[in-house]
Amino acid sequence: MSHYFARPMLASSLARQLIHPDVLSEGFRSGLFMSGQRRTGKTTFLHNDLIPALEREGALVIYVDLWSDTRANPAQLVRDAIRDALAQLQTPGSSLLARLARVSGVDVGALSFKFGFKLEKIGETGGTPLSRAITELVDQARCDVVLIVDEVQQAITTDEGKQLLLALKAARDAVNPRPGTAGHFISIGTGSHRAMVSELTARRTQAFSGAQSIPYPVLDADYTADLLARLHHTGVPNVPSHEVVLAAFRTLGHRPEELLKALRQVQLHTPAGQDPDGYLPVVAATLRAAAADIELAKVEQLGQLASVVFERIAAAQGEAKGVFSAEAAAHYSRALGREVKVEEIGPVVNELMASNLILRRAHGLYCVADPAVQETWREKQQLLG
Repeated sequence: MSHYFARPMLASSLARQLIHPDVLSEGFRSGLFMSGQRRTGKTTFLHNDLIPALEREGALVIYVDLWSDTRANPAQLVRDAIRDALAQLQTPGSSLLARLARVSGVDVGALSFKFGFKLEKIGETGGTPLSRAITELVDQARCDVVLIVDEVQQAITTDEGKQLLLALKAARDAVNPRPGTAGHFISIGTGSHRAMVSELTARRTQAFSGAQSIPYPVLDADYTADLLARLHHTGVPNVPSHEVVLAAFRTLGHRPEELLKALRQVQLHTPAGQDPDGYLPVVAATLRAAAADIELAKVEQLGQLASVVFERIAAAQGEAKGVFSAEAAAHYSRALGREVKVEEIGPVVNELMASNLILRRAHGLYCVADPAVQETWREKQQLLG
C-alpha cells in the first residue's frame, strides 16, 4: 500500500469550523469553497482527511464528483447522489446507515428512515424540492448533513447547474435558521479553476454569494520533509537537499506525483559522485512543461479544428466569446485552409469540454480548464514568435 501523508490537524480545524463554528467562523455555515490546481491532492484530502474529520464531529457526509462523468449533467449527478443517500438510509444494512450509526453513537437497529415523498423526482420539475428533501433528512438523521461537491465549477457551466446551486442555497436557508434545528445543512465545494470557484462566492448573482472561499491548502515543506525522511530511511541514493526538493515541488505546482517522478529521474540519471542538487531543478522544469504538453497533445488528437478552437480560447484575455460566430468560422477557415461551417464548431467544442480541456463559464463564454496549461501554451507561443 502506498504511503499517504495525512493532515489530521488541518482536517480537524476545518471540520470544527464547519460543524462547531465560533464567532469568527460562522460564515462557514453559509458554505465553504476551496480552489486549487489539478493533481495537488484535493480529492485525496477530502476522502482521507476531511470526510473522516467531519464524521468524527458527528456529521453525515454526502460526496459527489462532477468529473466522475464529464458528459453527464452536473445537476443530475448531484441529485443522484442525494437520492442514493436517502435510498441507502431507508435500506437496512446499507453502508451509509452504518456510518450514520457510527458517527451518532446510536445502535444501527434503532435507526429508521421513512421519507414522505418519492425519491425518483427529487429536485426535478414536478418533483419534491431539494429544500424539503434535505429538511426531512436533517430532521430524521438529527445531525449536521454535509454535501461535498468536487469540481464544483462544472455546476455553473449549465443553466440547470446554476438552478441546482440556487436549490441548495434554498435548502440551507430552509434548515439552518430554524430555532432548535436538529442539525444544519452545509455545502462544501472544491474545484481546479480558481477564478470560477471564487466567482461562486464573489458575484452577487451567484447562489452562494457571501460564503467562504479559500485557496486549497497545498502540501508544502512538511510533506517534502516527510518524503525525504522516508527516502533516507529506506536508503535511496542520490537524494537532493530539502531546500532544493522544496523548490522543485513548488515549480511542479505542489503536485506529489510529479515530484516523485522527478526524484526517480534524478536517482536513475545522476552520475556517480555528482551532486543531485544540480540536476533536480532542470528535471522539475522539464516535467512541468511535459505535464502541460500531455494536455495539449489531447487537443491535437481531437483534430485540427479542435486545435484552432482551443487556440482562440487560450489566447483570449479572460473568457473567450464568439466561438461559434461567423467571424470565428472565417478565422478557423483561414487557419485550416478550408471552409469551416458554423455547424461544425459545436461538436468540437463539446469534445473539448468532455476531455476537460475547456470550460463554459456562461452562455457563449469559454476558458481553458487548467490555467497552468494555458500558461504553458502562451509560453510556447512566445517562443514561436
